[in-house]
Amino acid sequence: MGREVLNFNVDWLYIPENLNDAYKFDFDESNFEVVSLPHANKTFPHHYFKEEDYRFVSWYRKHFKVDERYKGKKVYIYFEGVMTVAKVYVNGEFVGEHKGGYTPFEFDITEYVKYGDFENLIAVQVDSREHKDIPPEGYLVDYMLFGGIYRNVWLKILNDTHIKDVYFVVDKLQDSVAEISITTTIEGKEVRNAKILTEVINKEGVVCSSVITDIKEMQKEIVQQIKMENPLTWHPDHPYLYNVSVKLIAESEILDNYTFRTGIRTVHFGDDGKFYINGEPLKLRGLNRHQTFPYVGGAMPDRVQRKDADILKYELGLNYVRTSHYSQAVSFLDRCDEIGLLVFEEIPGWQHIGDENWKNIAKENLREMILRDRNHPCIFMWGVRINESLDEHDFYKEMNEIAHKLDRSRPTGGVRYLRDSEKLEDVFTYNDFIYNLEGKIQLPNHKKYMVTEYMGHMYPTKSYDNLNRLITHARLHALIQDKQYGIPNMAGASGWCAFDYNTTSAFGSGDNICYHGVCDIFRLPKFAAHFYRSQADPHLYGPYVFIASYLIPSFEEENGDKLLVFSNCEEVELYLNDKLVARQMPNRIDFPSLPYPPFEFSLKECRIDYIEVRVNNASITAIGLIDGKEAARHTLRPYGKPHKLILSPDDNELIADGADCTRVVISVVDENGSILPYANIPVSFEIEGEGQLIGENPLVLEAGRGAVYVKSTRKPGEIILKARSHYVEGEAMANVNTKKIDFPYV
Repeated sequence: MGREVLNFNVDWLYIPENLNDAYKFDFDESNFEVVSLPHANKTFPHHYFKEEDYRFVSWYRKHFKVDERYKGKKVYIYFEGVMTVAKVYVNGEFVGEHKGGYTPFEFDITEYVKYGDFENLIAVQVDSREHKDIPPEGYLVDYMLFGGIYRNVWLKILNDTHIKDVYFVVDKLQDSVAEISITTTIEGKEVRNAKILTEVINKEGVVCSSVITDIKEMQKEIVQQIKMENPLTWHPDHPYLYNVSVKLIAESEILDNYTFRTGIRTVHFGDDGKFYINGEPLKLRGLNRHQTFPYVGGAMPDRVQRKDADILKYELGLNYVRTSHYSQAVSFLDRCDEIGLLVFEEIPGWQHIGDENWKNIAKENLREMILRDRNHPCIFMWGVRINESLDEHDFYKEMNEIAHKLDRSRPTGGVRYLRDSEKLEDVFTYNDFIYNLEGKIQLPNHKKYMVTEYMGHMYPTKSYDNLNRLITHARLHALIQDKQYGIPNMAGASGWCAFDYNTTSAFGSGDNICYHGVCDIFRLPKFAAHFYRSQADPHLYGPYVFIASYLIPSFEEENGDKLLVFSNCEEVELYLNDKLVARQMPNRIDFPSLPYPPFEFSLKECRIDYIEVRVNNASITAIGLIDGKEAARHTLRPYGKPHKLILSPDDNELIADGADCTRVVISVVDENGSILPYANIPVSFEIEGEGQLIGENPLVLEAGRGAVYVKSTRKPGEIILKARSHYVEGEAMANVNTKKIDFPYV
């Protein structure tokens, strides 16, 4: 038998108290709550709460049995992330401690567990208090850390001699031939006649390439070389993934089978300033992502983490994301691999550099991040510098050395806000907020350069702000992206940021939210989000058109004479009701460099009298044309009164593991089905069946929208969510089914 990896997320016990003797085997558990992981140590409203509310010590316990057939094996407990300090006990014995909430850790618990019918107990003390000695803390931090065992936990069963790690790297990709190195690290006792068999397998299950190597004198690292002719490459537009199987074989027995998915691709930044993937230049267009969600912080299951990648790629039209300011969930990166979303991943930190012990933890964070993620083809650069920190030569010299030693295939970047800071990294990555409101970018004296943040706090915009601010916010994002596209020797730029996020009391708008996103905290789009979506290739991601306005009485005052339309179509026709009033080419005067510039229509030239529109209840429609034919359309109508609520779940089926959940978007619409942007009304919820509600109840909508989450229980069945409001007749209803767990778990 090779390795077995068992899900360890279900049937935990939790108590939000610091019980000094909670690790003892016979502790009274009557006051503990039954939970599944991922788990937040506390839930919150989506704004107006304090970081102190989650800064406490709590305990998690789980009873489990280890099958007799695992005797003689190695047993490891693997945590994807615990915020912030975890102390682990098994059967009353201290096993180990880990500091830092953003990187994984594991402990060998073989000597602590018993087998058969014996009921083992694991207890984890989770210290989520402020820790000035652990990155990113030490001074002010512009985001919340939250608390709990907020990522997955796994039980790994291995043979005594097993594969510890595999590093897959494409050394060369040229002339339709890929030259690949696979470094396999072995751990354990000496075994006779051992071999390593590595196979690269396509999606159809066909072995495309393989190599077998004898292990002499139990080498700790075995390096294998393979060549693949005419491989299917990984690229944002065609992200092909291969399965890689690395088997440790001795005396014809498979001792271990280490499998993973990866892609065949190369990345580098050229001396011409451009970013290259597979030898072809690609302009990087992205946004920054915080991993936190309303109500539970980072404690969302894989399904919801993966959904964020889909939103960034398909709803925002991006080709890259920066994981500000820490390594994020593996499931998010897995989805980025699958759909072709490039990732710039960086270590935890925000402006502050601590003492030597603090820096040693930062170095370990970097090692843990790279070792976890270096087989992900989506990752194109490592962030090895504390975000926006001052220069510290020796520290950052060592950080770059660590990254290059662990991974020779990717460059390093270090995000700073000082234009004249020391460049020790391969790429000068810079937060450029100076010229945002003028739509300008100034290049530093470095060949390899990209902007990692712009906008954000320079023009915070709420989803329910006035129309003029929403339009200006979107236009500024468009102007800055236009400027970066107009600089051929600049690799790309990512805006601050994708989603509004919870922040500490020193930042934001006083309600613990930074309204810096192009989407709100529920991932619902503001006008700027539609600009980004309009930059995606229509032939790959579909044609798109969006009128950045509302038909409201202040329409003319807030729009001026111009009507702004975002589209990736060749031309846009504007209709008043069914009457064609204008046909326009994109505005390449103000936006000469964008792939798909916005369209702007003069209301005066179109002879659109808004008073007439309002009185006659007319509509304005934009139709995007490609090759002279309609490809997409968007219609604005004057708003009526609230007519009904709509519930829209992202998923219709969940797994009954007690943690799986899905977002449910609530919208209030008029008789035409238009979302009412200023209907900030309270909505109450009722949930029936095998589910739980995560969110405020009642929830006050913002810009006519909001979201809650529906979570499964441990019992399969149907979940019915109902929504009502005093301002709307009738009720809305959504159904979500839950099914039995279909994966091995403990």
